[in-house]
Amino acid sequence: MERFKYGLLRVINVSGLTFLEPIVRLCYREEPKLQLQKIGRFIVIPVLTFAIFLGLWSVLAPILKTKSGEVPTPAVVLDAAQGIYQFHTRETDKQKAYTLEGAEREAVLASVEAELLKVRDNKVIAGDNVSAAEQVKAAEQKSLLAPVEQNLEIRQAEIAEARRVREAALQIKAEKIQAGDLSARNEFLAYLRGHQQQIEKEDDSLKALGASKAEIRDRKDLDLILALKEQTAVSEKEQYLTKKTDLLTRNNRSLKVEEELAQLKAVQKKYAQASGADLVTLGNQMLAIEQRIHKLETSDYAKPWTLPMQIVRSVACVFTGFVLATLIAIPIGILCGVSPTFMAAVTPFIALFKPVSPIVWLPISLIIVGGFITDPDKHWLMVTLSQLPLIGWLEINPAFIASAITVALCSLWPTLVNTALGVASIDKDHINVARVLRLTFTQRLFKIVIPSALPLIFAGLRISLGVGWMVLIAAELLSSSEGIGKFVWDMFNNGSSETFAQMFVVVFVVGVIGLMLDRTMIVFQRLVSFDGAPAAI
Repeated sequence: MERFKYGLLRVINVSGLTFLEPIVRLCYREEPKLQLQKIGRFIVIPVLTFAIFLGLWSVLAPILKTKSGEVPTPAVVLDAAQGIYQFHTRETDKQKAYTLEGAEREAVLASVEAELLKVRDNKVIAGDNVSAAEQVKAAEQKSLLAPVEQNLEIRQAEIAEARRVREAALQIKAEKIQAGDLSARNEFLAYLRGHQQQIEKEDDSLKALGASKAEIRDRKDLDLILALKEQTAVSEKEQYLTKKTDLLTRNNRSLKVEEELAQLKAVQKKYAQASGADLVTLGNQMLAIEQRIHKLETSDYAKPWTLPMQIVRSVACVFTGFVLATLIAIPIGILCGVSPTFMAAVTPFIALFKPVSPIVWLPISLIIVGGFITDPDKHWLMVTLSQLPLIGWLEINPAFIASAITVALCSLWPTLVNTALGVASIDKDHINVARVLRLTFTQRLFKIVIPSALPLIFAGLRISLGVGWMVLIAAELLSSSEGIGKFVWDMFNNGSSETFAQMFVVVFVVGVIGLMLDRTMIVFQRLVSFDGAPAAI
C-alpha cells in the first residue's frame, strides 16, 4: 500500500496537480489535521471563489445592456454550450444517415419516422402552451396597464389645462405691457422662462408614465419564455428529423446509386439493340451515368463546420506551428549557447523580430504562401494532404498553413532563448570531462549538452505553446481559416443574443484547452527535471 501511495504521489507531482496530494495523504491517515487545512486552502477556497464569481456574474449580467441584448448569464452560456454540442451531434448523425444502406437504413428510418410522429404531436402541445402563456401574459399586462393608462390620460388632461391657463395668463400680461416699460418686459421674460421650465417638467412626467407602460410591456414572463424555448426546441428537433428522414430516403446515397444503376441497365439494354447514330447518343448517356455513379459512391454528406470540428482543426494548426517553431528554435538555441560568436550574430535578429505582432506576420505569411500555392485545388501538396485518411477532413489550405507559420514566428522565441540559456549554463566540469574522454561534437551534443539543457528547453517549449495558442485565435480570425477564431468572428458578425452567449462558451473552451496544453507540457517538463523544482503553480 505504501508503494502505491508514493507512486500516486509521484504521478501527482509530475503532472503538476499538487492540489490532489493532501487528498491522497488524508486517505492514508497521514496528519489528518494538516491535510484538511491544505484541502481547504487549495480546493475548497478556489471552489468557493469560483462560485462567488458565478454568483456575481449571474447578478450583474442582466444589468449590462448591449446592442445584442443582455450579457448572458452562466445559465444562458450553459444552454448555448449544450446547443453547440447538440448541433454537432445532429450533423454527425445526418452524415451517418446519408451513408446507411440495406437493413440498417430501413431500421433507422422506421425509428426516425416513429420519433417524428411523437415530435409533431409535441409541437402541437408546445404551440398550445405558447398560446396559453401569451394569453395569460396579455391579461396580466392589461390589468397592469389599465391604471397606468388611466393616470396617463388624467395627467395629460391636467397638463393641457394647466398650459392653457398659463398661456392665457401670459397673453394677458403681454397685452398690459406698455411701450418702453423695460422692467415689465424683463418680468414678462421671467414668467415666460418659468412657463418653459414647467413644460419641460410636465413632459418629463409624461415620459416617466410612458416608460412605465413600456416597462410593463417589456416585462419578461418566465412561463412564456419557457414555453417559447420548448417550442423552439421541438421545432428544431422536427427539422432535424425531417432532414434525417430525407437523407434516409430520397437523398440517401445508396438509394441514389441504385436509381442510377437501374437507369444504366435500361440504357445498356437500348444500347445492345441500337445501331448507327443511336449508338453514339446511348454510349454518351452510359458514360455520363457511370460518372455520376462514381461520384455518388465516393460522395459524402456536406457537413457544416461545427465548433468541435473547429477545435480539432485549431489544435492541429497550433501543433503544426509549434513543431515548426521547435525545429527552428532548438537548433539555433543550441548554437547560440555553444558559440558566443553565433549568439552575438543572432542577437540583433532576436531583438528585432521578437516584438513583431502576429497581425503583421499573418498578411506577410498569406502573401508568401499564396505565391507558392497559386491554385490550392490543383497544388500537389494540398491534393496530397486532402487525401490522407486522418487529416484529409481538416481541409488544409493556404490560410491554415499561413496561420501555422504565424504561430511559429510568434512562439519560437521563448524556446530559442531558454535553449540558449540552458546550453550556456551547463557545468564546465561536464565539458572538461568530455574533452578528456575526447568525445566528438555529436557525442557531446547528445550525451551532455542536450540532456543537461532539457529542463530549460521544456520550460521554453511550455511558454511557446501558450503563446502559440493565444496567437492562433487571432490568426484564424483575420485569415478566415476554419477554427475557433473564425467561429468567434462569425458569431460576432451575427450579432444576436444567442451568438453572444456562444462567444462566452468559446472563452471557456479556449481557456480549458489552453490549460490542458499547459498541463501536458508540465508533465514533460517535470519528467526531464532533475532538481525537483516545481514546474507550475
